[in-house]
Amino acid sequence: MHTSSIDQLNVGDSITSLRLPPISRTMLALYAGASGDHNPMHIDIDFARSAGLDDVFAHGMLSAAYVGRLITDWAGQDRMRELTIRFTGVTHVHDEPTCIGKIVERFEVNGEQRLRVEVQCLNQKGEVKITGHAVVAAV
Repeated sequence: MHTSSIDQLNVGDSITSLRLPPISRTMLALYAGASGDHNPMHIDIDFARSAGLDDVFAHGMLSAAYVGRLITDWAGQDRMRELTIRFTGVTHVHDEPTCIGKIVERFEVNGEQRLRVEVQCLNQKGEVKITGHAVVAAV
């Protein structure tokens, strides 16, 4: 969905956040099937415990997909020019991810106005799990 006023945004403005349901074991199993990533650290609690962990944890790329969805829900796929992320923490079962973004730069490339958006994915405690930035066309 395109935001019609995207071209009116300025440095310092926040974009609409994306709040996701809690991470469930079912979600992890479904993501493993869809992505082909069947690493037992994400879906087998016995395996995770044998590695010294309390429980399984979410695939990093699941959270990365949420960040991508934050941008495409806000600006649309056709406006996305770049997405760069860095994993900074583990997303645990029952965490409630929220993705946020803030405009940090307005610039031009080959005549196209663009916005650089600083992005984060946090859990319900405010712990940052992903940081990065996206570049979107502003018009």
